[in-house]
Amino acid sequence: MSEVVRCAWAGISDPLYLAYHDDEWGRPVRGDDRVFERVSLEAFQSGLSWLTILRKRDNFRAAFDGFSIPKVAAYTEYDVERLLRDAGIVRNRAKVEAAISNARAALDLPGGLSELVWRHADPDAPVPRAMSDVPAVTPGSVALAKELKRHGFRFVGPTTAYALMQAIGLVNDHIEGCVARAGSA
Repeated sequence: MSEVVRCAWAGISDPLYLAYHDDEWGRPVRGDDRVFERVSLEAFQSGLSWLTILRKRDNFRAAFDGFSIPKVAAYTEYDVERLLRDAGIVRNRAKVEAAISNARAALDLPGGLSELVWRHADPDAPVPRAMSDVPAVTPGSVALAKELKRHGFRFVGPTTAYALMQAIGLVNDHIEGCVARAGSA
């Protein structure tokens, strides 16, 4: 019986992380609210472990009305304070305010957030042979970050943009031979 190959970061010791790697990461995510959720969660992850965000994801979804762009865009200072009291999410004022600001910016995008983000897909990105071949930033992530910022988005630098690109299938960074590579973009 041959050993199952997975990307090293999959953290086989945590079933939640393993399921995320095998069933979600690198698979195409489309739709404005679904992409907004991922943009928001990647921003909240900045400086933290992705596993922390995964463990709190259901709480984030409840706290942010399922990441409905129109609902989050309508949040007031009352909602900011409510979110900052919610122990189930990451309580960082700058990140909470950025999520609300980003929802408002997303409302104004011609064609929507999903369309803007997917214009930066790179299906021809080289297949990484090892995790050391996976970049943290690419010209595509720099371009995506610049475009999002031009439209008023916050907490979307090139590294966060690349993590988003990986997570929602704009690139396929599962390493060569990874069991999840064939099922992703």
